[in-house]
Amino acid sequence: QVQLVESGGGLVQAGASLRLSCAVSGRTFSTHNMGWFRQAPGKEREFVGSISRSGRFTRYADSVKGRFTISRVNANNTIFLQMNSLKPEDTAVYYCADLVSAADYAPARDVDYDYWGQGTQVTVSS
Repeated sequence: QVQLVESGGGLVQAGASLRLSCAVSGRTFSTHNMGWFRQAPGKEREFVGSISRSGRFTRYADSVKGRFTISRVNANNTIFLQMNSLKPEDTAVYYCADLVSAADYAPARDVDYDYWGQGTQVTVSS
């Protein structure tokens, strides 16, 4: 069973930066394609970005391109979401998602993922 634990959320002002982390249990992290999603109150969960198991491929939602960056350190079983130039509309609970796969790709659909973290709250004030 894979377990994911997010951290790094908080309350910041518009224009600030935050870095979220997601620690993943297990010994074969290099086989895990990873993603970040978010859900704002009253809204559907939406894709933020993803990174392939090798780290070679990344994908981002248009709303965060140029502001957010996903990275991973396979030796530490951890992925990161660096969020810069935060806006009030980025306020949401952010979830880490995990797909164990032989394929090296960056999935964008939530149905593609097998495991989810509990989420971390990000609040951006104007």
